[in-house]
Amino acid sequence: MKSLMVLALLAALNTLAWMLPQEACAQQVSVSFQLFYDELSPHGMWVDYPHYGYVWIPNEAPGFSPYATAGHWVFTDDGWMWISDYPWGWAPFHYGRWGYDNVYGWYWVPDNEWGPAWVSWRSSPGYYGWAPLRPGISITMVFGTDYSERNEDWIFVKEGDITRSDIGRRYINRRENSTIINRSTVIKNTRRDDRRNVTYTTGPDRDEVQKVTRTRVQSVIVRENDRPGHRLDKGELRIYRPQVERSNDNEGKPAPSKVMNLKDVKPASERKSGNRQQKNAQQRPATVDQPGRDRSPQPMDVKSSNRVGKDERPMKVTLPKKDDKPQPSKSGTNKDKKKKKKPGL
Repeated sequence: MKSLMVLALLAALNTLAWMLPQEACAQQVSVSFQLFYDELSPHGMWVDYPHYGYVWIPNEAPGFSPYATAGHWVFTDDGWMWISDYPWGWAPFHYGRWGYDNVYGWYWVPDNEWGPAWVSWRSSPGYYGWAPLRPGISITMVFGTDYSERNEDWIFVKEGDITRSDIGRRYINRRENSTIINRSTVIKNTRRDDRRNVTYTTGPDRDEVQKVTRTRVQSVIVRENDRPGHRLDKGELRIYRPQVERSNDNEGKPAPSKVMNLKDVKPASERKSGNRQQKNAQQRPATVDQPGRDRSPQPMDVKSSNRVGKDERPMKVTLPKKDDKPQPSKSGTNKDKKKKKKPGL
């Protein structure tokens, strides 16, 4: 009798093992920083940057901003998650931090902690806003009174637009940031992931968003992907998010196969998108493993969407000078025509 009970218990355990979701297996995968170095190399440059070591600069056109260009927010059990249209977005928007260089633009510093988005959140009357966390900044520091991001790093939208898939067309003009920030408060909602031993910000409260948008906010189900990439389809997001170790003794010290000297990197204002296919591809914000069209933030002025910014100039029109003489037509006039000589007899 006891033997039968033992066999039945073993059979039940085997059944449960087969019924476990694939996510549990995927989460046991452990990789090193070499994964980032190899997967991101085709989409940008690895540079040995002072104080941070190897950092990655994406091959994107001027105007690129992390958590702003080519992407949108979705609500998940992990909080508000940034869904990028870039094929490489599964890594730099969920691991590590973004820094800014006045010459070279935005660069990404790898880290091993995964989160739905490494940003700080703020709410102001009528608006929600977020800004990338700088390298070395922890969640505890974000909630401190002495912490602040650059005003120009903040992205604000009207609170009713936070759920829009075309949110990139709804950004408030950054000239208004100072006014909005002065009336804003930090959103301190967080979540603790005990499996990954990490705490991250979750963004605006779901009930609050439902109230201001007057629509139900559907929660996207997050599944594990077994290879680098991410895809959002029919309310389900599959994303690659393995456990990342800083080094792997069995494989040696991770390093990019090619590291550029910082002085050889073109300034951000002179760089063009290195992914022509992505630039010309049709924009598909709901399918994130397809290359999306390069889409820089489209600012919307709070007071008037037609107002010309300081850096916008009217089209230059060249008027003819008073001294300019009109050019004769090809056929010319009767006076300009030369008399034809008659052939001699």
